Amino acid sequence: MSQGSGQPALAPCEYKTGKTLGQGSYATVKEAIQIKSGQKYAVKVISKRLMQGREHMILNEIEVLKKISKGHPNIVTLWDYFETPNNLYLVMDLCTGGELFDRICEKGSFYEDDAAQIVRVVVDAVAYLHEQNIVHRDIKPENLLFKTKESLSELVIADFGLSKIMDPEKFDGLMTTCGTPGYMAPEVIRKAGHGKSVDLWSIGVLAYFLLCGYTPFDYEAATQADEMTNILTGTYSFASEYWYDVSDSAKDIIRKLLIVDPHKRLTSREALQHPWLKRFETEQTKQPAAAPSPQTDLLPNVRDRFNARRMFRKAVDVVKAVNKLANSPNGTNGHNSANSSVDDVSASVAKGPTPMDVDAYRPKDDHLVDGNLMVLSRPQAV
Repeated sequence: MSQGSGQPALAPCEYKTGKTLGQGSYATVKEAIQIKSGQKYAVKVISKRLMQGREHMILNEIEVLKKISKGHPNIVTLWDYFETPNNLYLVMDLCTGGELFDRICEKGSFYEDDAAQIVRVVVDAVAYLHEQNIVHRDIKPENLLFKTKESLSELVIADFGLSKIMDPEKFDGLMTTCGTPGYMAPEVIRKAGHGKSVDLWSIGVLAYFLLCGYTPFDYEAATQADEMTNILTGTYSFASEYWYDVSDSAKDIIRKLLIVDPHKRLTSREALQHPWLKRFETEQTKQPAAAPSPQTDLLPNVRDRFNARRMFRKAVDVVKAVNKLANSPNGTNGHNSANSSVDDVSASVAKGPTPMDVDAYRPKDDHLVDGNLMVLSRPQAV
């Protein structure tokens, strides 16, 4: 991504990496240490080869992160970025506390007030993004991380790969269909143009999910097409077996966030003034401003529903994979081979998704292992 003619300037790398924290279709996230300070970071290593033709996506992510870094305690910070002949490196906060829902499942209990405090933190951070004319476009539990394992650790919004800086004069100036299906707003699916309000829809889905363990539009959906239809029509319900002890105030804010017409949906600032969130007014929103009322522990139902849905989706993935194998040129209808394929696919699914191995596309000398890697460009720290 270096621009200009002639040989680019070289500089020694300031980091060395440790374990791999995660992998995606075009990037690997690794733990890294800045050699001089000993400070630990997370480094997103993006393969130029895999991103060829889509470089604008990475440049957009950097532009977004530069605009918002250090601006809000609940938004991940980009500290540095640089490139080598083969990769681009984004140096960000190392969040060791885990994903939101994993953290919830580890708790001994989880109450409605806990959910409200989490939602308020997210809404407050999104309000800051919107004031900077940035739309996140992929708010979901997997993109909400705790900085540390401490009980009062800050929750941060991460992964700005789909985020966009938009024209403040245009309410729905974005057209690209993107996001995670279950959290995607109807206007995104319709390709009718969208804007900041898609984040509030996603927060409505998040609030619903936190209170029962499943998303609102796939509860009775047999297929993803049914789920999309439910989203487009705003069709969902509060099943009494899971919602009988959830407050009317919680249901009310969800209804006002999951409005199909984006013009009628709550804005982030309006959501913060809703009674369900208004109670939590302290600076870090870690303690309620008013004494909590007696509530039912939601964790057993939330965890059971979440785990049941996860197993269902794994089963669907197995069926899809088996069908794909059966229809492939090398597929076979032989009994033993079919059973073997099912076993192999089941074992693979049990391990979880297997993203493309970015390391396989990267020359061996392009690893941050000892600080001796020469980088093409050394932009100033953000």
